[in-house]
Amino acid sequence: MTAAGLVKSREDSCIFCEIVAGRSPAEVLFENRHALAILDIRPIHPGHSLVIPKTHCRDFLGLPHDYLHGLMEATQAVAAATVRTLALEGFNIFSKNGIVAGQSVFHFHFHVTPRYPDDQIRFELTLKRYQDGQMQDLGRRIRQNLPDHSR
Repeated sequence: MTAAGLVKSREDSCIFCEIVAGRSPAEVLFENRHALAILDIRPIHPGHSLVIPKTHCRDFLGLPHDYLHGLMEATQAVAAATVRTLALEGFNIFSKNGIVAGQSVFHFHFHVTPRYPDDQIRFELTLKRYQDGQMQDLGRRIRQNLPDHSR
């Protein structure tokens, strides 16, 4: 299977744009109008895939709204096929947005990663607590920055 469709806008030297345009090789798993899913060349585990939009966008916030459904459709299809193929008990779906979040390829993408009971991969976090009134204040401030139709 080869990547079909054209990248609407492309940054020079973007490997994902090159893959979408068919100028760089990739092991394509799934494709629809808005998304392409490929195996990661440096996987966490075999079967680790990347789901990329067919248009260049630096991060999730730059993803055109009309791409959301196609991207999620591709992510769900590839996750389900990976679970069936590898008889997985679990998997992760994640993305890294921005340098501080660990993003290294600046074309938005989802990772679909197989997980195993003793794979030694941990997302170690120190959970925090809100002080009195902080949660409500932050919630109010975030809602003020949402589009009008979402309130």
